[in-house]
Amino acid sequence: MPIALRPIQALRLWQQVCLAEVRNDMPDLSERQIAILLTIYLDPPPHTVRGLAERLKVTKPVITRALDTMGALKLVSRHRDDHDRRNVLIRRTVEGALFVERFGDVIVARAEELPL
Repeated sequence: MPIALRPIQALRLWQQVCLAEVRNDMPDLSERQIAILLTIYLDPPPHTVRGLAERLKVTKPVITRALDTMGALKLVSRHRDDHDRRNVLIRRTVEGALFVERFGDVIVARAEELPL
């Protein structure tokens, strides 16, 4: 069943999620980095720089910079494709899965606090 939110409720939810993220001890990710991370964790693999760039309609350097940051945070890892050494596969990590799960929990908690 779809969730029905008025625009002001949707904006309030997004504000509350952003505030919760700013206030916690977790790394601050940009909206672009969150979009890339959620694509990696919610869409079925395999994921490549080229594929992510096409999916998000950005350039490959944009994806690479985001992956550099997320890799340093251990949210994703990169490995050469054994079948095609030209491709770099982006893989999920335990740390990344926990980050995404916690992020989902924050969204649910803030949504439950929304006034009707």
